[in-house]
Amino acid sequence: MNFLENIRIALRGLRSNKLRSVLTMLGIIIGVGAVIIMVSIGQGAKASVAGQIQGLGSNLLIVTPGQSNTAGVKGGMGSLNNMTMDDVNAIKSSADAVASVAPTTSKQAQVVYGSENTSTQVVGTTPSYADVRNQQASIGRFFTDQENQDNAQVAVIGTTVVQDLTGNPNTNMVGQTININQVPFQVIGILQSKGSSGASNNDDQIVVPISSAETRLIGSDSIRTIYVEAKSSDLMDTASGEITQILRQQHGLSFNATNDFTVTSQTDILSTAEGVSQSLTLLLSGVAAISLLVGGIGIMNIMLVSVTERTREIGIRKAIGAKRKTIMLQFLIEAVIISMLGGVLGILFGSGGSSLLNKFAGITTQISTSPIIMAFAFSFAIGIIFGVFPARKAAKLHPIDALRYE
Repeated sequence: MNFLENIRIALRGLRSNKLRSVLTMLGIIIGVGAVIIMVSIGQGAKASVAGQIQGLGSNLLIVTPGQSNTAGVKGGMGSLNNMTMDDVNAIKSSADAVASVAPTTSKQAQVVYGSENTSTQVVGTTPSYADVRNQQASIGRFFTDQENQDNAQVAVIGTTVVQDLTGNPNTNMVGQTININQVPFQVIGILQSKGSSGASNNDDQIVVPISSAETRLIGSDSIRTIYVEAKSSDLMDTASGEITQILRQQHGLSFNATNDFTVTSQTDILSTAEGVSQSLTLLLSGVAAISLLVGGIGIMNIMLVSVTERTREIGIRKAIGAKRKTIMLQFLIEAVIISMLGGVLGILFGSGGSSLLNKFAGITTQISTSPIIMAFAFSFAIGIIFGVFPARKAAKLHPIDALRYE
């Protein structure tokens, strides 16, 4: 009996128990679909985080107060206010690998416009912030060095702030006056929208000159963060070393003293975020893969039932000359067909589910071919692995005992 004949007999056996075959596939469908959905969520999160980090700027280094033992995880930040404009000026004048520097200080503030009000983050910085952090004004302009020197009460606001104050994110508020903690500021620009990432909304902020923020809103000259742009990606490590040496000198740290600041690169943040996303994806995929194993056990159980029900059929086939390997191959083919059909339907279910989550639930998903191929391969392997035992049991039946079975 050739291979195609075995497939025909296997399909006939599955058609004779359609409902049972479909229910058996269900475990594989759910398992494969869940794996694809979980992986697509993980890959979507990874891509979203990478996009947000790349959107911070080019060749970016971030200097914050406090010590850090691992990349991106700071210790002591908030308890230290040890960075000032003197540090910023020292980096500007002494770091040869640095292209631009943008210090920031920030505070949550109440903003009022007419009868509307909202609470948002107010960032005080210098004009270089627009280039270093890639935060350009889509309408109007950014403030100038002269306005920063003059403590000008001007502001560039995000589209979420515009939405909260006017009800429409597209409203042109350039030229209007808003009150930030009861201090009037004139809107001179609207920031280009960058969207949100998790709990962080890049459009929910107001940027003002750092001189105005320190004297009129915050009352402190301490710097919260220094954003530094290296001259090129090849000079990132050099710039980081220069900044570290300069700030240690500025802060009077002895040779053996640990840094009271942290220099983090864009690459460090991206590597940490990708590592977390990868771990989360593997965890979710592992949980989803359990249902694949359950589906495989279901296939084995149903195939054992099928062998028992068809004992006389097996006996007749053996009596007329069917070999062991022919009987084994037939039942193995049935198990693989069930598993692979379930895999195909699971791929459709997972791909459709991922698209629906992206469209209606606002969850970023990204479907690639690798998890689909892997899921299909797993479904094939499960059919083989969990189909072997029932197939061997069928092949080992003695024809006389099988014919006597009732």
